[in-house]
Amino acid sequence: MTWTISPEPHDSPVAAALWREYYTEVSDRWYLLHEGRRTDPDELEREIAANSWAELTPPGGQLVVARYDGEPGGCAGVRLLDATTAELKRVFVREGLRGKGGAPLLVRAAEDAARALGATRMILDTRGDLVEARALYARLGYAETEPYNDDPYAEHWFAKPLGRDLR
Repeated sequence: MTWTISPEPHDSPVAAALWREYYTEVSDRWYLLHEGRRTDPDELEREIAANSWAELTPPGGQLVVARYDGEPGGCAGVRLLDATTAELKRVFVREGLRGKGGAPLLVRAAEDAARALGATRMILDTRGDLVEARALYARLGYAETEPYNDDPYAEHWFAKPLGRDLR
């Protein structure tokens, strides 16, 4: 069983299924932590519909999908914020595939995509309760930094110079 990662159209059926799983999980985690309930299904549908993620298409961005043994298992997006700064978005690995090395591969593929778009720096934001994500980013060389946006859900911001990939 191996991972393969390739670009994916942001509006493909595979991307749509992964977005739905991603939003369901992160939304449920937030609501369970803060309000003791799961996400209202209508609210989830509104949130999904409000985000087309068209900015994750060239020339200003890229969505990559990881497949494990040929089956979609995760995704990551990157979008340019300016000529040299890219933002990492929506890193997600399906629950049953976690711990198999997919997340670092997705982040590195997103970094490669950002380099190909001309970025020399990657930034991202995440929530405090997403401790697994924060640990992953730290392991991959991201350092906490000052806020770069006013996203009401963002509690931690990270940055990493991209330079050349020396893998």
